[in-house]
Amino acid sequence: MRFELSQKFFFDAAHTLRREIEAEPSRRIHGHTYQVEVGIVGTKNEATGMVFDLGFLRRDIAVLRDELDHRMLDEVIGLGTPTLENICLYISQRLQSSASLQYVKVWRESIGDSCTLRLS
Repeated sequence: MRFELSQKFFFDAAHTLRREIEAEPSRRIHGHTYQVEVGIVGTKNEATGMVFDLGFLRRDIAVLRDELDHRMLDEVIGLGTPTLENICLYISQRLQSSASLQYVKVWRESIGDSCTLRLS
């Protein structure tokens, strides 16, 4: 049997963005609350009863969250242009050593945007 585990967290951050539509407000510094869900899929280890100890994932998320929370995303090294797609990719790269991630989903509840990166 395969199980899917997930962990959710959020961070608040500011950024700018160059785009063709809604160009002027996007170029100004503005912020969002970003919601994130990361998912792991695997089989249960009979000795531990777990696919993965989520305590390790929460520990690594705390470090990652500190890199993003109340930051100017334009200045986060390795993120690139602060799009939803690049935020998903950045999170997956930062967490890949802690677990076998299957997906990363990032969304902004207030405006309804979301992006999911499927890793398998």
